[in-house]
Amino acid sequence: MSIYDRRDPRFRALIHPNAGLHQIGSGFEWAEGPAWFPAAQMLLFSDIPAHRMMRWTAQTGCSIFREDSGYSNGNTRDPQGRLVTCHHGLRAVTRTEHDGSLTTLAAQGQGRRLNSPNDVVVKSDGSVWFTDPTYGILSDLEGYKAAPEQAGSFVWRIPPGGGAPLPVCKDFTQPNGLCFSPDESLLYIAESGSSHDPSVPPVIRVYDVAGDGLGQGRDFATVDAGLPDGVRCDAAGNLWSSAADGVHVFAPDGTLLGKILVPEVVSNLCFGGPRGNRLFITATTSLYMLAVDACAAGWPGQGAV
Repeated sequence: MSIYDRRDPRFRALIHPNAGLHQIGSGFEWAEGPAWFPAAQMLLFSDIPAHRMMRWTAQTGCSIFREDSGYSNGNTRDPQGRLVTCHHGLRAVTRTEHDGSLTTLAAQGQGRRLNSPNDVVVKSDGSVWFTDPTYGILSDLEGYKAAPEQAGSFVWRIPPGGGAPLPVCKDFTQPNGLCFSPDESLLYIAESGSSHDPSVPPVIRVYDVAGDGLGQGRDFATVDAGLPDGVRCDAAGNLWSSAADGVHVFAPDGTLLGKILVPEVVSNLCFGGPRGNRLFITATTSLYMLAVDACAAGWPGQGAV
């Protein structure tokens, strides 16, 4: 049985029909937040309920990168090649410096504790954009149960060089994955509020980037299986989204091009590998890898993956 569900002829240019979906790690509680680091040729990702971060390399497979991770979730790489992480437990966004020390980039917003930062992307100017839903404070499974201090679940921006974060979007019930278009003129944000409220549509919204903020948002695409979680743009501007049945690939005009079917619920994904043309997929208890005919926006430079 094929792992591909083709919906548009353009999908053929993005896949290798004979490429197999390889399970390269298993035994996780809820794998999330993959990010590729070219200098080390390694993938880092979170195992949220297990309170740890994992490392994968082609030579050594999966190993523990960090214990007591603060219930880390989303990860990305900044323009200097440093790890930036969202933590449910710490209710903060941190940066891992090259010497291994941690710098807290944000733990409060407008004088109140953040909810539980979820996913993060760093723009080429060094500004850090992250989502802050309440998943990590809803129970003790993926953080510490607590009442929210924020008035809602917002998307925040930390200015280049650091400083207090400011909300740039308040349109979401539970904002989740986010990514920029290749030219950084658009920001895509996943709405995952249907996880707890079925009346919330499982949509990906897109916003024009206007200076330090965002312009008017609009619905870009709807995920027809489960809900959107992690999202990534490739170098051609196609959007790759997690879903309950795999990875959904949308053209820049919002057309569903096709699906990569995965036997577990997909949480997130990123591009990586020596040539940037390997798709890494975190899916429930497993880590998968697939060869594709696409690579990350910014590859082989320092763009977010």
